[in-house]
Amino acid sequence: MASVYTCTECGSNLNLNFAYAYPADFYFEAGNKGSLSFSAVDATKFKFEKEDKIRPFFETLNYWGIQRKRTKIKCNTCDSLLGHIYDDGPPLIDTPGQFHMGPSQVIPRAPRYRFKTKALTIVSA
Repeated sequence: MASVYTCTECGSNLNLNFAYAYPADFYFEAGNKGSLSFSAVDATKFKFEKEDKIRPFFETLNYWGIQRKRTKIKCNTCDSLLGHIYDDGPPLIDTPGQFHMGPSQVIPRAPRYRFKTKALTIVSA
């Protein structure tokens, strides 16, 4: 039985494939609470809007950077905000990282499409 993800606002099918979903317990720098994360999406169903935020480092305990660029994911039908694209997915190259201490910010990482669960409606098909 497959699940169909639709926009909560307008009910349009977002064509999200569960095969591209990350496990719920997979660790990400930008957090995973109250969201579903995918490694790939159908770009024809969404609008992507660049966002550049500058936040002071002391604003929150788990801040997502002093200056960080991310992209808003909006529904192509009703223009409601569904989530964001972060650059904290798996590393794109296989390398031990700087000083062999794990991946650093210099290593390019795959995009992660993070959808807010309150913006999605899951219908079993």
